[in-house]
Amino acid sequence: PSNYSIIPTITDDETITLFVDDYEKYEVRRYQIGDTKGTVVAGGNGNESRLDQLSTPTHVFVDRDHSVYVSDYKNHRVMKWEECAKQGIVVAGGQGTSLAQLEPEGVVVDQLGTVYVAEGRNNRIIRWPKGATQGSVIVGGNGQGAQSNQLNGPISLSFDRHGNLYVADRGNNRVQKFNIE
Repeated sequence: PSNYSIIPTITDDETITLFVDDYEKYEVRRYQIGDTKGTVVAGGNGNESRLDQLSTPTHVFVDRDHSVYVSDYKNHRVMKWEECAKQGIVVAGGQGTSLAQLEPEGVVVDQLGTVYVAEGRNNRIIRWPKGATQGSVIVGGNGQGAQSNQLNGPISLSFDRHGNLYVADRGNNRVQKFNIE
């Protein structure tokens, strides 16, 4: 059996949609109520590094414009797939980064198009402003640990309506809250 994660979303027209991230098939599928086959919305063209491919997609975020952001773990990048696109756009990682190789897991995007990436193996959160060729460490990056300025395998992240960043810190069995303004 394939390994996957399911990302439920409710669109502006209140349609319930599920996005299934199948990292053994190197694709993300969108399912709507009553849909049994789904539609490939990212990847699905093999396990390589072309812009129409994914290699171990691990996490998905869907924005208000229905663009799908995918953590492409083994390609060390985050890809954005606009609705109906045949290939993605690298929005974090890939070529040109001065940071150690990106190890993307959780991903979230704010209203300005800034991409936030949880890096479990590097114990940090990276921020990539829209259009940037480099990201910057905003949380962690101080080695693996349990201090308030350290992380141990961050896996997921989310914002609340006040702009606070919440990080699921897997290795420390905690969720941390950060004001990153």
